[in-house]
Amino acid sequence: MINLNGCGTALITPFEKNLEVDFVAFRKLVRRQIAGGIHFLVPLGTTGETPCLEDKEKIHLLEITLEEAGKRIPVIAGAGSNSTKHVISTMNTLGKTGVDAFLIVTPYYNKPTQEGMYNHFKAVAESTDKPIIMYNVPARTSVNMTAETCLRLAEIKNIAATKEASGNYAQISEIIRSAPEGFSVLSGNDDETLSLVSTGANGVISVASNIAPELMSDFMNKLLDGDIEEARKLHHKLTPLFKNCFVESNPIPVKAGMHKMGLIENTLRPPLYPSTDKTLEIMESTLKELNLL
Repeated sequence: MINLNGCGTALITPFEKNLEVDFVAFRKLVRRQIAGGIHFLVPLGTTGETPCLEDKEKIHLLEITLEEAGKRIPVIAGAGSNSTKHVISTMNTLGKTGVDAFLIVTPYYNKPTQEGMYNHFKAVAESTDKPIIMYNVPARTSVNMTAETCLRLAEIKNIAATKEASGNYAQISEIIRSAPEGFSVLSGNDDETLSLVSTGANGVISVASNIAPELMSDFMNKLLDGDIEEARKLHHKLTPLFKNCFVESNPIPVKAGMHKMGLIENTLRPPLYPSTDKTLEIMESTLKELNLL
């Protein structure tokens, strides 16, 4: 299917001051991630401001990611929507680039039942031969996919993993405990990675790794190698970054930090806007503590 062990980066989308996608900066960011030892890449997710991207922009961002990845690491494209038909159409469009898998969020706004979510993901999976990674993030979608529903879906051949950002440890633990062989569980929250991976999860799809790919890949390598003591030290070192990447709506703080590092313009597409001065100060202080400035 696909190797989803380790740290995957939920890539930001850099914009120029005129709000156009900065494809040159994006290519440099992808190269930085690969050089930093990141295990897989996830463009076109929430962190990438995907709802505000046009199809032609999405395709070019994927083309760049795939060119730089060069089959060395998997590329997983975000393709979620609250319409089953639209998800399938989007996957058909984006799949032509040759991406390795799709990340599909639970349908938002509509508030489907558990059976509705099951049928949604089943239809999506049956429409493609590529692996599907489900994404459960109730704070953004207003619906929670239960462990029971997730485990039912895990029996479908090409549903390969779930990205769990429910914050419900008991629920995620049950998924880890009962998942079929070959099904991966990925933390959707950086600050929960230590606890989840040390109890059997396979990795994380990270926001913080946009800023600190080397530290995050080292953290995950220590965890996967069973070096819990060193992983714990890195967790505590990175905790302020984990926390401060969410002092405003993601990806506002992470873009502020990357701007301070000279990597991108501090530009977002409306309805998101650049961070407050206070957030810039918080991120600058956090980066200095990590010796990244």
